[in-house]
Amino acid sequence: MGTGGAVRQGRRRSRGETKIENGQILLKKLPILLTGLRALLAPVVVILSLYVPLPQAFAVCLVTAFLSDIFDGVLARRLKIATANLRRLDSVADTLFYAGCVFAAWHLYPAAITAHMTSLAVLGALEVMRYAIDFLKFRREASYHMWSSKVWGIALFAGFFGLLVMGSSGAIVSCAIYLGIVADIEGLIISLVLPRWQADMPTFVHAVRARRAEAHP
Repeated sequence: MGTGGAVRQGRRRSRGETKIENGQILLKKLPILLTGLRALLAPVVVILSLYVPLPQAFAVCLVTAFLSDIFDGVLARRLKIATANLRRLDSVADTLFYAGCVFAAWHLYPAAITAHMTSLAVLGALEVMRYAIDFLKFRREASYHMWSSKVWGIALFAGFFGLLVMGSSGAIVSCAIYLGIVADIEGLIISLVLPRWQADMPTFVHAVRARRAEAHP
């Protein structure tokens, strides 16, 4: 092979390697892009509720957010980039998206909100209390990804889908609220038990074990 052929082959190899590297970089960005998508859907839900409250549009937003919540974590673990900061961003994105859904529910179905006012007030107070305790104790929000929170996430999806898409405010909405109260109480217990900030604490039992491990290394 002449010198010119070798140079051309080297260039092709270089371009191929560059494409592979770019593909790998893009793949590693997918988890945070999915998390960001979920956060960006929050104002979309609010705008839809104000101007174009189409059930089909709410369905697309809810399903997209739900799937992004599943696959951002799956991809992050597969790619071994599930850092504490990414976990925190995931929690923030969840909060923003479902805050948008709460506004949409309040704006479109105020009677449903009023019917659950007491339990919603308890849930809201627990949420505020959790953030306050976490910031006072750890100077940052919690990111435990508890099993109870995962169950609550499924119930939230089902509850908002029932209300915003199907116009139903039955037992599934009540179930979502009470599961949220249970998850928040467990989150408070974990924050009180842990001596320092830690991510990925599935249950309060794990928090107790982590505390004992630090006390008796």
